[in-house]
Amino acid sequence: MTQEATPPGIDTSIPSSPRIWNYWLGGKDNYAVDREAGDAFVAMYAPIVDIARASRAFHVRAVTFLAGEAGIRQFLDIGTGLPTFNNTHEVAQGAAPESRVVYVDNDPVVLAHARSLLTGTPEGATSYIDADLRDPEAILRSAREILDFGKPIGLMLMNILGHVDTHELACEIVGKLVAALPTGSYLVVADGTNVVDPVEFTKAIDYWNSVGSLAYHLRGPKEIGAYFEGLTLLEPGVVSCTRWRPNGEIGDIVDVDEFGGVGRKDA
Repeated sequence: MTQEATPPGIDTSIPSSPRIWNYWLGGKDNYAVDREAGDAFVAMYAPIVDIARASRAFHVRAVTFLAGEAGIRQFLDIGTGLPTFNNTHEVAQGAAPESRVVYVDNDPVVLAHARSLLTGTPEGATSYIDADLRDPEAILRSAREILDFGKPIGLMLMNILGHVDTHELACEIVGKLVAALPTGSYLVVADGTNVVDPVEFTKAIDYWNSVGSLAYHLRGPKEIGAYFEGLTLLEPGVVSCTRWRPNGEIGDIVDVDEFGGVGRKDA
């Protein structure tokens, strides 16, 4: 790891999925064992680095839209992963310093790093909740202590719903979370798919699941689109992350097996 000290309670002998993702994004919070596992995955499926970076770029564009054009000042980011760069609070508070951001994760690796690294502007608020996506009621209880559920909220579910064992359960969880949001709120979702390179990417994900700390399930664009049921899905819909409102990227836009979308709650 490139940081000077290792947070207490962190096992540096076993690769961690969040730390591997952090490594692919160019972050500092990873160890040799994570880099070895990450490099092994890249050797099997090199586009994973493009997928990770496309996902982060989509995340930045979505938060920029919410904090800018949509005027959102509260964010609930569930399954935040390890801090790298252009985190939700950095993008949101960069556009509107008074923004309030609540991060949610239940991985002790993430928890150990996030509490020391996630700081925000004095005008706004940046908080962390230790909770499981599979318990949306607990998340909402804690979030209500920090966010005003009488005003619109941006709900971020980036690369987290694929960790839910079944699509049916994932839809149920999203439904409970969205039902608690006030009118004018937004849902942002992105997850790994199996349409651009289904055979090779599926093989690589099988490897990931054999060495990582948390299994991941690829789902198709229609399944991701189901998370937006009852919401107004913004243009261009559920698309490869590289195609969601690109903002002047140089060169041809290349599809990656990470699809996402943004929906608004109008009622």
